[in-house]
Amino acid sequence: MLATATYHSWAISLSLLLIRVALGGMIAAHGLNKIFGGGKIAGTAGWFHSIGMRPGVPNAWAAAITEVGAGLFLILGLITPVACAGLVALMVVAIITVHRANGFFVFNAGQGIEYCLIVAAIAIGLGGLGAGNWSLDHVAKIWTFQPWVGLVVAAGVGIGGAFLQLAAFFRPSKVASES
Repeated sequence: MLATATYHSWAISLSLLLIRVALGGMIAAHGLNKIFGGGKIAGTAGWFHSIGMRPGVPNAWAAAITEVGAGLFLILGLITPVACAGLVALMVVAIITVHRANGFFVFNAGQGIEYCLIVAAIAIGLGGLGAGNWSLDHVAKIWTFQPWVGLVVAAGVGIGGAFLQLAAFFRPSKVASES
């Protein structure tokens, strides 16, 4: 039987790995879908333009690259709070541009903010907890800051980055904002 401290360390590392792989895999798949699925970047760009993220093509590429990059970094546990900040930024932009008018629940018409809010909250929490012992951050001693620093990076850089992107690129049409 493992000593209690070893068991807890093992259980925490496994738990953090599961969270990182689930979040990272999910968001990377979204990014890959923007590039290779359905309408590809052109279709994603058209949709981005229609929701007010203009110009559509650079914003579609920015979203796809952020999703793939943040996802891979989360899976690897590499500069995890920064990867979490990318995920938070994506979710905040999605909430403001698409979901806020649709209420809370994801099953509402047009999907509410529930899913994006929970993903962002988990990413902020993971940023504070760090990647755990089964990560490149731990093995290579890449992210050695205190947990509060990771929490601030995930939340502050994520939310701040989202608002900077929205200020620079969110230009909803009058018709779209009135409906």
